[in-house]
Amino acid sequence: MTSTPDVTVVVAVYNTMPYLTECLNSLVGQSIGLDRLEVVAVDDGSTDDSGKELDRFAERYPDTFKVIHQANSGGPAAPSNRALDVATGRYVYFIGSDDYLGEEALERLVASADENGSDVVAGKMVGTNGRYVRQTLYKANAPSISLFDSDLPFALANTKLFRRELVEKHKLRFPEDLPVGSDQPFTIEACFRARNISVVADYTCYYAVKRGDASNITYRANHLARLRCTAEIMHSAARLIEAGPDRDAVFARHFTWELAKLIQDDFPALDRETREEVCAGVGKLADAYFTEELRDRLDVKRRARICLAQAGAVDELTEAITAEARRGTPTFHAEGAKAYAAYPGFRDTRLSLPDRSFELMEEKVPGRLAKGTKLLAAAWEQEGDDLRIALSVRIPVTGETESAVIRLADGAMPAGADKPGAAVVPDDRELPDAAGEFRTEAVADGTVVHARIPVEPISATRGVRVYVRLAGRTYEIPVKGKGEPMPLARRWRRHDPYRVSATVNKKGRMVITTGPLFPLQKSLGSRLRSLLTGSKRK
Repeated sequence: MTSTPDVTVVVAVYNTMPYLTECLNSLVGQSIGLDRLEVVAVDDGSTDDSGKELDRFAERYPDTFKVIHQANSGGPAAPSNRALDVATGRYVYFIGSDDYLGEEALERLVASADENGSDVVAGKMVGTNGRYVRQTLYKANAPSISLFDSDLPFALANTKLFRRELVEKHKLRFPEDLPVGSDQPFTIEACFRARNISVVADYTCYYAVKRGDASNITYRANHLARLRCTAEIMHSAARLIEAGPDRDAVFARHFTWELAKLIQDDFPALDRETREEVCAGVGKLADAYFTEELRDRLDVKRRARICLAQAGAVDELTEAITAEARRGTPTFHAEGAKAYAAYPGFRDTRLSLPDRSFELMEEKVPGRLAKGTKLLAAAWEQEGDDLRIALSVRIPVTGETESAVIRLADGAMPAGADKPGAAVVPDDRELPDAAGEFRTEAVADGTVVHARIPVEPISATRGVRVYVRLAGRTYEIPVKGKGEPMPLARRWRRHDPYRVSATVNKKGRMVITTGPLFPLQKSLGSRLRSLLTGSKRK
């Protein structure tokens, strides 16, 4: 290669066969052409055939590949830094050695950078083999975005195109003492200092592979290692970005993702000492960076857990996580226009946590309401030709629940209903009539709504649904009937008899079906009456 390449692709390699072959093939097959491409691959002491595979490609493409072999350093930072020291391209691009690129990726990224004068370009990245990659950043092409007004803080991997002049001007390198997340300080500073940042979203540039043995380094680190790395990342960012909305925009990612992941379902299984250390570490970061504005941006589940950790409430945090894993939902406490998730620690005078830690802000909670709603009893009540369905349903709501009623509703749930089975009712939507008698009963884990609803002699299948007002919203919750005893079907009405049944539909929800007991006779009778009426008119 005689001229300066447009882009140097950096590949840090450690034991990634056979994935490495696909990665390298995707590089030599780039539409940008080998004459505009340089690949610097650093074998970080691999013990499989990765080193040999790199040498094979270097022998085949000597003008494109530079291969460096070194003793194992324990992570991707050191080999990436070594590659940067010898890179010559106008831009540098980093790829994981178990991932691969779309054929036009580099050509499109370089074109975007040249056209928009960008120092950083993020190309659309997707996960394969079950690997999760957040897609919000890639909704549309963007010639110019900021680190602070976009979803970029939630996409801090170094798998982007960087102008090498920027990298060298600010001496950007990867911290070699971080086993996890060493790309974040590099990416944050590059984006902070960039004159312009662009997004290529109309083409899948990068395919992130989750290995079949889940041996990617991110999946291996333990809680304390991840906590230490996250602390270093946040301290590094804080040295660049002064306190205020911009810093909050970046740290929203770390409280939502890295720190929240330390106190999720696997937390209760840790030994007591480790749980205390995790809480202490999360608490220190919260003391330093968890502003009120940032706290209020988080969903109530993450916010409550971080606040419990910050208060050193190890037992309450453990109980909150365990209970939610078991029941799937906390109990919600309604007070006027506000509502709170009543996790352990809520209004505990020993902890003195503000109500705001547990308050439902703008988030909707239909899925949690649906999971916590349970049918307790169902029975028919008949007096002559009058029939009622008597129902008792527990909802996971305490406090001001007088508005909670049960209705028999026609039709399916709205198309926009939450997947677990509940929906927010738009203010302009008319609800079914609340016919019947209702009363509520406070219980330890919520409120039981008792209802006696008249059943009408019509041909219909009607869903049993609870409607409850919570934090200024009305929620529609279908009552699950799967696994619950249903009252036996019965006949009612002496004349023009009807059959009524309570069953469970394909979605596991309770429905009441009514119809004439002798529909054929009823149809013939109706037709005969119509004919007789018509004859009389003539």
